[in-house]
Amino acid sequence: MSNIVLEANRVNKVLGSGAGEVHALKDIDLRLYRGELAMLVGPSGSGKTTLLSVLGCMLTPTSGSVLVCDQSTEGADAEQLALLRRRHIGFVFQQYHLFPTLTAEENVQLALDLRGVPSKRARSASYEALARVGLCNRMLSYPRELSGGEQQRVAIARAIVSNPSAILADEPTAALDTDNGQAIMKILANLAAESGRSILVVTHDARLMSFAHRIVNIEDGRIVGKRSGSAEKPRHLTAIIGGH
Repeated sequence: MSNIVLEANRVNKVLGSGAGEVHALKDIDLRLYRGELAMLVGPSGSGKTTLLSVLGCMLTPTSGSVLVCDQSTEGADAEQLALLRRRHIGFVFQQYHLFPTLTAEENVQLALDLRGVPSKRARSASYEALARVGLCNRMLSYPRELSGGEQQRVAIARAIVSNPSAILADEPTAALDTDNGQAIMKILANLAAESGRSILVVTHDARLMSFAHRIVNIEDGRIVGKRSGSAEKPRHLTAIIGGH
């Protein structure tokens, strides 16, 4: 099995048309590996969220190719892209996007209900996912009864409940205080280390860089640098990516 989970090759993305046309991504080459927590950093409008959306099969590239667990998205229609997302990718956002009328357990289980997983198995998997993020005692709580950090933990549990190969997190700590932000990053780092998932985090917060195996800088739609983070790399990552 390849250690590469997500791969972008010479990816370009043009948004809009005519006078409003924007070249959001320009010749992006990027590989994300199993067990790696990478961070994507850059100024506002640099293309970070667009790149996450292309890697996560929410947007298709204008040119170039994206591979998800060695499967090319080239020529894939909307249904095929949705299938790739469901099988391989979990998303975590700055805003938690929890349903206020559902408990923590129900919010997580909904991700499996939509996939047609039998109810008994979905409940069991939801319990395990919430336990993974330390929320066994809050399963029956509604979002309004949870702190911001707890709500983000529920969102992470929802992202991992289907056992994705990659987690794409867009500013997952931006709405949290320092302690809760650090706690969320520890959970994500553990998910990469223990389960061999690839995790890509968009962040502006320099205090979180210590959790990264690798830091990727993007400006004006181009990757302008990759450097080693301070987190200790697993042996297979050291051999594959070194400092890049």
